[in-house]
Amino acid sequence: MIFRSSLDRRATGRASPLAAWPRALRPALAAGVALAAAGLGGCHMDVLNPAGPIGEQEKSLILLSTGLMLIVVVPVIAMTIAFALRYRASNTKATYLPHWEHSNRIEAVVWLVPCLIILALGIVTWTSTHELDPYKPIAAKAKPIEVDVVSLDWKWLFIYPDQKIATVNELSLPAGTPVRFHLTSATVMNSFFIPRLGTQVYTMPGMETKLSLLASQPGTFDGFSTNFSGDGFSDMNFKAKALSPAAFDQWVQSVRASQNALDLVSYRKLAQPSEREPAVVYGDVDPGLYHDILNKCADGSACMDQSMKMTMLRNAVGVAAAACDHPKSKG
Repeated sequence: MIFRSSLDRRATGRASPLAAWPRALRPALAAGVALAAAGLGGCHMDVLNPAGPIGEQEKSLILLSTGLMLIVVVPVIAMTIAFALRYRASNTKATYLPHWEHSNRIEAVVWLVPCLIILALGIVTWTSTHELDPYKPIAAKAKPIEVDVVSLDWKWLFIYPDQKIATVNELSLPAGTPVRFHLTSATVMNSFFIPRLGTQVYTMPGMETKLSLLASQPGTFDGFSTNFSGDGFSDMNFKAKALSPAAFDQWVQSVRASQNALDLVSYRKLAQPSEREPAVVYGDVDPGLYHDILNKCADGSACMDQSMKMTMLRNAVGVAAAACDHPKSKG
């Protein structure tokens, strides 16, 4: 029996061995709490401290989903404690029903409440999936800027096609202005994430994903990879700096003043695997570089889009030739 009656203690004249357990467990409990606090001391609640409209909506979604699930979790925990106290061996006032086995009311609650919660979560998931579509442009007065993102081993390349500049492991963007990211990978599958701005999205070789973000105010935010990609994965970080529009224009001019140029030759050197790469800026960029990376021809091989066009053209020519060679049916 788990619970020992207080009558047993009075009858024997000595305390039950179970009475000493809580005190014996106190040091272990204190050590566990201290260890958990120390482990969480280095954590930053960036997701719950958003700095943009997308992050704000995702925070609300997390809190709403958690609240809906707590509708079940909290009563279950409370009833577990209440049942243990009420039906303990020492409580002789509790009703003893050894042959009880069914209650329509309990069955209705046990099934109806979770079904309603699942229905509510389904509605929330459906609506938020469309509202937070990463491909969906963000409505704002300011004209969006375009940024091409390439995940390398183990660093991030950011290309600004309109400004004709590029950076490595440093992303600057104007606060209050939507940013449209076009993302791909030059190596393996990776993942791009700025927690305070919201929405993590994958990068894949030979494919392009898109993402729209906006920083509501100036600040410096952590960005990193969230998908394991090899030895240097843990150091594949970058700083996202949201600047005022005037400060962003000044930053663009300072980058343009750099003598570094990013063409196919310098890109091939940059693409070599390296770890803990410092931030680098390029004052000039080959305008077709992102296209070549996306279509896997930056190494000098044939571009995928051109190969596909040639294949489609050959197939069309073959079909046309076969149609011409086929004898006409007699009427």
